[in-house]
Amino acid sequence: MLEKMKRWTSTKEPDSLSQRINDCKNYKMPDHIAIIMDGNGRWANKRALPRVAGHHEGMKTVKPITRLASDLGVKALTLYAFSTENWVRPKMEVEFLMKLPEEFLGTFLPELIEENVQVQMMGDRDQVPSHTLIAVDQAIEKTAHNDGLVLNFALNYGSRNEMIQAIKAFSCDVKDGKVMPEELDDDLFGSYLMTPHLGDPDLLIRTSGEIRLSNFMLWQMAYTEFWFTDVLWPDFKEEHLVEAIEGFQKRSRRYGGLKSEDMT
Repeated sequence: MLEKMKRWTSTKEPDSLSQRINDCKNYKMPDHIAIIMDGNGRWANKRALPRVAGHHEGMKTVKPITRLASDLGVKALTLYAFSTENWVRPKMEVEFLMKLPEEFLGTFLPELIEENVQVQMMGDRDQVPSHTLIAVDQAIEKTAHNDGLVLNFALNYGSRNEMIQAIKAFSCDVKDGKVMPEELDDDLFGSYLMTPHLGDPDLLIRTSGEIRLSNFMLWQMAYTEFWFTDVLWPDFKEEHLVEAIEGFQKRSRRYGGLKSEDMT
């Protein structure tokens, strides 16, 4: 396991971080981590750089975070890469963002295949440029048989749109006699969403100091633990992921109920 960490990590970790990583493995690990990767533009502005430079730097951050999540045994890592609302941004910025998956997967895909990571995507494919979908679909195809960490990109994704599409699909199934309206419950509705195979996120991380969900997995996050940080996404390091997981491991998840120690 130590050799794997050395291979996956580009820079030498301080001994204290290595120890914290090992300690994390002795406690309950979040199965599914979702991240709102926020702050790329502010990172660039602070350095008098164009916003696209921040997005490019933020892309680099995905690699070490994915590596560490895989080593820790996280089952799914969902990254909010582009929302349904992001199309209103300047055309040049949008075009740049749509080219990033090609660059990222073009350089990182061999490692993902080697390390048993499976690439997936959720979101509305209709507006996504064909060159972006080709790169993503190629990664999905080449990693389809991997059974380790699922690296799930939320691309042109919006939770309200997801739920509207789920309601439409359920209504069609009712009309076709495949299901009865009274059968609808949490589990059945969840099966019409884009993530039933991943399970709901156990931990949400949002960078840059913003404290909101921004139309991200609203249904799935009913009982997700939230962890917010002022760190901008391009500055988000392995130690920050470990800190978020350590915080998660200290929390008591009751899902609306009580544990035995709460009733004494």
